[in-house]
Amino acid sequence: MSSNSTDSLIAVDVRRFPWIRRLAADYAYDFRAVAPFFSGDPTDRHAWADAIRRSQAHARRREDVAAVIAAQQGRRAAPAPAVAAGRRLANPNTVAVVTGQQAGLFGGPLFTLLKALTALKLAEQVSREHQVPAVAIFWIDAEDHDWDEVRSCTVFDEALTPRDIALPPRTGSDPAPVSTVVLDDSILSALDDLERTLPPTEFRASMLADLRRAYAPGIGMSDGFARWIEQVLGDRGLIVYDSSDPATKPMVSTVFMRELSMPGETAKLAAAAGSDLVAHGYHSQVHSNDDGLALFHLTGGRRAIRHQNGRMVIGDDPHAAEELVAQAGANPALFSPNVLLRPIVQDTLFPTICYVAGPNELAYLGQLRQVYAHFGVPMPIMYPRTSATLLDSAAVRFLTRYDLPLEALQPQDESALNQLLQTQIPPVVEESFDAATRTIDEVMTRLVEALPALDPTLEGAAKSTLGRMQHDLHTLHNKLIQAAKRRDETLRRQYIRTRARAFPNGHAQERTIGFVSFLNQYGPALVERLDADLPLDLGRHWVVAI
Repeated sequence: MSSNSTDSLIAVDVRRFPWIRRLAADYAYDFRAVAPFFSGDPTDRHAWADAIRRSQAHARRREDVAAVIAAQQGRRAAPAPAVAAGRRLANPNTVAVVTGQQAGLFGGPLFTLLKALTALKLAEQVSREHQVPAVAIFWIDAEDHDWDEVRSCTVFDEALTPRDIALPPRTGSDPAPVSTVVLDDSILSALDDLERTLPPTEFRASMLADLRRAYAPGIGMSDGFARWIEQVLGDRGLIVYDSSDPATKPMVSTVFMRELSMPGETAKLAAAAGSDLVAHGYHSQVHSNDDGLALFHLTGGRRAIRHQNGRMVIGDDPHAAEELVAQAGANPALFSPNVLLRPIVQDTLFPTICYVAGPNELAYLGQLRQVYAHFGVPMPIMYPRTSATLLDSAAVRFLTRYDLPLEALQPQDESALNQLLQTQIPPVVEESFDAATRTIDEVMTRLVEALPALDPTLEGAAKSTLGRMQHDLHTLHNKLIQAAKRRDETLRRQYIRTRARAFPNGHAQERTIGFVSFLNQYGPALVERLDADLPLDLGRHWVVAI
């Protein structure tokens, strides 16, 4: 680890993390290697200028989009700065930095907050450096149907044990969009459970009051998420967009109709790019069936559309291709894009110059350059979101004092602790131990070599004796380590506490713990601190002392 210019930040090269794939690493450190798959280098000012020019030149229904945003914000009583930002979308010169996520319970993991803050910081930077109006948009993937992925939120209890707060599982087999879920009394039980689980702090009562206003019986799951994100970041001008809104579907009906008119083309283009990625030594994130379309049909749930024998098939129901094309034109609210088409829909609606992505998203976005061209939509710059682990000052001092790499804490064993404890053993003890080991090895090796001259049958006995002595020395050394553990129990407690916070159950904190856990601990100042201090540097993970 290397210290930042302030004592409260430690920078970690993301290439040291085992879960970071080569594509994400090269995107940050060797963009030329991945340039064929993307629209521009995010570190190149000229690439941003080109993205701005392309976005401003592309025809969009700006006033209609701004009106839909205003209507959504009005229903949610969004903060005034967010409303003002939404109005700017009607300006033909306005550009957008977009990010998004599913509607996770109580806002989802910490990385959701980091994504939104990255978009806000980038929009501000673009406005300042390129003298254009720029806004940040959070796209709620409200038509996603994976209920199990969004129905729970993990928080730390008082003992730093991760606890899941969850809504009940869904009944029925049809994968309905999350946007169709209306919260019932089970949300009250989840909120009560959250209140019992979160440690008492000076911020808990007010935060829970805000959550109870956002998440209440009768409010939609995605609507509750939108209200909560606006509560946390709306005052900073974040525009929150619920993608399930039928009012915007007519504005992208031509995208749906083109997908239905040229079935399988999007999947083929993405598959070809995926093969090219693999040929370059990377991985392909999305693998589509040859007969699959990049669309779902929203009848009886969220059902995939396939192209078979010249006809479209929804579930088991066949349809004439021209029938669905006409339906997409007349009633586009019945259709929903899949992961390959969602970015095209997003950037048809919004003047996107940059999309803030997680490391795993970069791979499938790298499969879409030709898909963007196929639909005639300018592809934005992709910018990896800020990545961070939040620790208290004691934990950061522990890492710094012992020069312990953050990633060494991920394994849920004590190998790193044992190595750390070894360094705490007085040098004279280790030196004496090493000297004894070398002496025994040297003397016994000479004995083993000399004995056969007296009696060849004694060589085996001598080797066995050496083996036992080496084993006994190893056992003694382990006892030495255990003695060091007992002697320095404080260090052991610090290690276990820091590990529990940085890698709960062995997983990265930002992907596991809901940001409500940190808002409860640090209050509104958390957002101010992250917004002010987190750099936008690529390829860095930040350990933040708060």
